[in-house]
Amino acid sequence: MDISQQTIVLIYGLVNFLVFLKGFYETKYKKSAYGPTPLLSILGMFVWGDAVVFGLFWTVSSITTWYLKDWYLFLLIFSVFWIVRSLGETIYWFNQQFSKINRNPPEKLMGYSIFQNDSIWFAYQIVWQCVMVVSIVFTIYFASMWLQRII
Repeated sequence: MDISQQTIVLIYGLVNFLVFLKGFYETKYKKSAYGPTPLLSILGMFVWGDAVVFGLFWTVSSITTWYLKDWYLFLLIFSVFWIVRSLGETIYWFNQQFSKINRNPPEKLMGYSIFQNDSIWFAYQIVWQCVMVVSIVFTIYFASMWLQRII
């Protein structure tokens, strides 16, 4: 792992540790586990409860891959994470379509101006399916690169 890769992994770990601390505070003390975190969506964290678990996960993953000096392992963990996360989100939005409980009012979702009704839910499901496909392709690639390095 070169110095720029080490720096990326350390910064990613540090950012996620700070996110973990903020998420822990919001969840435990402000009782806001379901509080939205739009700025953290890029990290796969949509509510503060996500930030607690994923922030800690990425902190430990970053420290481990930095210690092992294994850039491809970091990328592999990253891509597998997105497979699992996108599968979960696909299932979530699929279930939202048929639920009597409306946790996500369509008019509050990004993209509502295009879909303009509850069809936005299946659009979200399809977007997450696309993320899953891309993540699977990257996982295969990174697994191949990682295995070539360790074998």
